Amino acid sequence: MPRGKVAPSNGKASKTKTSVAAKAAKAKTNGTGANLGFEKELFETANGLRGNVDPAEYKHIVLGLIFLKYISDIFEEHQAKVKTIPGADPEDRDEYKGDNVFWVPQSARWADIQAKAKSPKIGVLIDEAMVAIESENPADLRGVLPKDYANPKLDPARLGKLIDVISTVGFTRDDKGSKDILGRVYEYFLKEFAGQEGKQAGEFYTPRCIVRMLVEMIEPFKGRIFDPCCGSGGMFVQSEEFLLEHEGRVGDLVIYGQESNHTTWRLAKMNMAIRGIDADIRWNPQGSFIKDAFPDLKADFILANPQFNDSEWSGELLRDDKRWKYGVPPVGNANFAWVQHFIVHLSVTGVAAFLLANGAMSSNQGGEGEIRKALIEANLVDCIVALPGQLFYGTQIPVSAWIISRDRQNHKFRDRRDEVLFIDARKIGEMVDRTHKELLKNDNEKIAGVYHAWRSKSKTYSDIVGFCKSVSLEEIQRHGFILAPGRYVGTEDTEERGEEFAYKMRGLVAQLSQQRKVSVELDGVIADCLKAMGYGI
Repeated sequence: MPRGKVAPSNGKASKTKTSVAAKAAKAKTNGTGANLGFEKELFETANGLRGNVDPAEYKHIVLGLIFLKYISDIFEEHQAKVKTIPGADPEDRDEYKGDNVFWVPQSARWADIQAKAKSPKIGVLIDEAMVAIESENPADLRGVLPKDYANPKLDPARLGKLIDVISTVGFTRDDKGSKDILGRVYEYFLKEFAGQEGKQAGEFYTPRCIVRMLVEMIEPFKGRIFDPCCGSGGMFVQSEEFLLEHEGRVGDLVIYGQESNHTTWRLAKMNMAIRGIDADIRWNPQGSFIKDAFPDLKADFILANPQFNDSEWSGELLRDDKRWKYGVPPVGNANFAWVQHFIVHLSVTGVAAFLLANGAMSSNQGGEGEIRKALIEANLVDCIVALPGQLFYGTQIPVSAWIISRDRQNHKFRDRRDEVLFIDARKIGEMVDRTHKELLKNDNEKIAGVYHAWRSKSKTYSDIVGFCKSVSLEEIQRHGFILAPGRYVGTEDTEERGEEFAYKMRGLVAQLSQQRKVSVELDGVIADCLKAMGYGI
């Protein structure tokens, strides 16, 4: 469908509505949620109504309406059941809250919203509906839902048509595939908006295929799981899906998250709510380094994708922080601050899987090499995976996955002390469009399978030239404690050397910028002193 075309708003069964709704119904019949297809058409139609609204703002407009449609559908489905119970009051809140159904006030129910979709005041009505829902469900939703639908930049006519588009998909609790359909729609929209937003997309969205790889590697079946920079909560979604796929029980994972960006935190809260995931996710504008929201938490699993090479992490204020057991991170780069923050939050048998820019594997800037050496010698580094390029939206920075384990000796796996597994996965994956690549299911299975065989007490592991190698501490020492997989598995090339050079240049630029900032501040102090002494300049 050409972008910008929408279903007619006269209530007739249009071709667009029939098409999207029919595809949704077919997906529900499948019950698997795989290759739904209709979410692309739904997104293109909805995005065609964006007008001059920035994608970063429009994202919340659309996802908020999807959330409203979902909780209203679930409410109305449950209300129909209540009406069949003798003596039950379909307008009694307790009939809903006891079954974990959000109470939706009359004015916020989708049928009422859709009936008024053509009103010039529709933006105001939706804002009022969001406020009403939050006030009725404060424990889960206070301060979470978007309330900017009356913004003058959002044309009421376009908003009305957007409501008609979202009305084409129904969500019901009885259908086993419905929650997956909702999740797929929500995640597809997140992904597409990430592609449009570009540079800042990584703040809220980590590609599903990468998250799935991390989850499959560390297998979070039971315990406390933590992400101190959780974005929109994708790590938690994939962990819950993995758990259920392996016949685990809802509640076996206790989820904790922290996010500094308020709008992204709202996305995470909605993401959890639409999937029925119970999670303690806290908004903390000061960030994990300055104000740790869970200072005493010891997690069994950590899954995270921190901002790459963050130079504005307030490192100058944290020179003496007790978290820096393995070395003080450089002010201009937070990579090894994150690593040590993760380690502090691991239980004695905990494992962390996270992403870092490739430069962290080899940089010696600002003492990073000494920190990396200390981590290796402390037997914390379990596995390093070099990932393909073009996996992320908005950045071409090459990325690696790190597995850190607090217990590499006597837990449920074999003793892996004094060795590290290196996997070079840069050549796998498949291009899904002109600029983006994805790891396929068999790619993730290959990576996770090699790691599981290597750490297992019973499975047989063998090095694969060009892909994976188990390397001794002595060999890593001979290579100056560099952790680039290509150096060990036999695939090191000019690309890897170029990554190291680019990382060093970024470090030098950050140092120069910091020095220039200090110089400008010093000039200002000198000027003030001279002026106070009566010398004009």
